[in-house]
Amino acid sequence: MTIPFDYEIMRLIWWLLLGVLLIGFAIMDGFDLGIGALLPFAARTEEERRVLINLIGPTWEGNQVWLILGGGAIFAAWPALYAASFSGFYIAMIAILLALILRPVGFKFRGKVQDPRWHALWDWGLFIGGFVPALIFGVAVGNVLLGVPFRLDETLRPFYDGNFFGLLSPFALLSGLVSLSMLVAHGGALIALRTQGAVQERGRAYGRLAALAAFALFGWAGLWVTFGLEGYLITSTIDTLAPSNPLAKTVITEPGAWLANYSAHPWMMIAPVLGLGGMLAAWLALGMNRYMTAFLATSAGIFGIISTAGLSLFPFLLPSSVTPDVSLTVWDASSSHLTLFIMLLATVFFLPIILAYTAWVYRIMRGTVTAETIDRNPNAY
Repeated sequence: MTIPFDYEIMRLIWWLLLGVLLIGFAIMDGFDLGIGALLPFAARTEEERRVLINLIGPTWEGNQVWLILGGGAIFAAWPALYAASFSGFYIAMIAILLALILRPVGFKFRGKVQDPRWHALWDWGLFIGGFVPALIFGVAVGNVLLGVPFRLDETLRPFYDGNFFGLLSPFALLSGLVSLSMLVAHGGALIALRTQGAVQERGRAYGRLAALAAFALFGWAGLWVTFGLEGYLITSTIDTLAPSNPLAKTVITEPGAWLANYSAHPWMMIAPVLGLGGMLAAWLALGMNRYMTAFLATSAGIFGIISTAGLSLFPFLLPSSVTPDVSLTVWDASSSHLTLFIMLLATVFFLPIILAYTAWVYRIMRGTVTAETIDRNPNAY
């Protein structure tokens, strides 16, 4: 089979696609997680809580498809990354999975018993389902920037030398708070955009607070990376067309290395500027009651923050703090050239279908969610 792109280009395409899928998940499902984390605070009455639940209930399943696609892309395009990260972060992944399971269970079971204590139980379940994934995803990114304690043997089998509590370092927790605050800001912006009355005002207030927190925390994390964190650099010759072999390179760590890409390619500074500017613009827009602008601004901020992490790491996918030479990179952790091409063909066919279906669903579900619209809908939660 003749492949129109060489191996280097295919690897870059799949690195970009992985970023698109992760950013798509953060933007599309991020407001679901953010609203879940805000549920006990932005809604004070049973009527208000039902408004928020029905704001995200009809669409969360479709939004979570982005997470499944991202996991599938890692499994198929970056098998070495999948093996090392999913085994090393196993307990964290289980915590995320259990928290996410609470969402559909909470949506379905909450209305089965008309008892305030029953409702309160599932409301806190929905809170956990939003809060825990939003925090842990950020903690995971923080640990990737720090380096993960894994090693490879001569047969490329990964061995993880850390533990769950080792993931909870100060910088990783700061990264978790960046993730949590940006998604809560995103959720608050959607509450302000699609609800009315007191719950809208609370969503606006919490969204402003979270956007300002995301701005400050992201800036703090950037300063920490610049002045207090060692990054990774490849010191050997890189053959971008060679078969994947993480053992065939040498890597060093040095302070400020995560800034090397920005020095070499100044245009990449667009990402952190967009991250900071998006969250600051959301804070201003919510204060001016410009709710659609605020929602677009939080989306831009999320795009910028996640892009900053990806561009800082490139070409690393998963640095090893134990044996830096076996760190996984874009050039030595991918599937074969043919596998990447066949997957690209499938993506070109199916991704537009997913996008078209998502756009159609949101067109059908558009509009303000109020107590009156819920009462008129027999299928409401």
